[in-house]
Amino acid sequence: MHKLISRNSYPKVNLFLKIVGVRNNYHLLFSRFIRVKNIHDQISFYEKPHRNNEFTISTNLNLSTQENIIYKIYLSLINYLNSQNRQNLVSRINDFFDYYSIEVIKNIPVMAGLGGGSSNGAVFLNMLNEYLNLNLDIHEKIVIVQQVGSDIPFFLYEINSANVSGIGEIVEPFDEVDYDIEIFTPTINCNTGSIYREFRSNFFNITHFENINDWKDTNSRELFIKLKDNREFANDLWNPARIICPELNKIDKEGFLFSGSGSSFFRINI
Repeated sequence: MHKLISRNSYPKVNLFLKIVGVRNNYHLLFSRFIRVKNIHDQISFYEKPHRNNEFTISTNLNLSTQENIIYKIYLSLINYLNSQNRQNLVSRINDFFDYYSIEVIKNIPVMAGLGGGSSNGAVFLNMLNEYLNLNLDIHEKIVIVQQVGSDIPFFLYEINSANVSGIGEIVEPFDEVDYDIEIFTPTINCNTGSIYREFRSNFFNITHFENINDWKDTNSRELFIKLKDNREFANDLWNPARIICPELNKIDKEGFLFSGSGSSFFRINI
């Protein structure tokens, strides 16, 4: 098969993750996202052997097309363009996928707090936007993805670091150097929904933003040094994650922080 275009899809870690409010059924977050570049998935567009009108994704995971976040973003993109009466772009996209399929080579651990699926979805949308000249701006892209996953907006920016707030839609790029980030992912599947429900039921204590506001302007290396010995303070989901996944308590990774809802631990090598 002829490969048309290919791009790397990188994960992230949450240096800190604080819950600072609620909006309806959503938790409002304040977090520092850092892109990790020593591991990546790969997203490619391939020419189909025979033209057909099916949207197809191949991957090395046991995951159906309908379950794949890329497919969900594709549907959201089509719905958005139809709502804007931009049927010419809808036709352009559908014609493209009559001839081309998507391949995802997964290396980033799943259900691990690294945002691998969200990164895949963002890379897919950016690739399609650029290759087909859809001319979607960042605000439109965020509208398209925000109902699919809260981590996706960060990855749309293709930046190394940002302060992320709201329900993930507010991304403020933070200019800093690349860091050597070491990740350890145990074979524990942490269900994000279950962990948030545990937080809401038994750990609901909104962090007052003024108590952590200075973190916004502090570089990630300094913050890691400050937080590395206190996972509970750094990540509001650490305690509920330990209830839902008690195996986490057996992990001996001193000096490592916990990313997102887990199960990955990480450190910045200083």
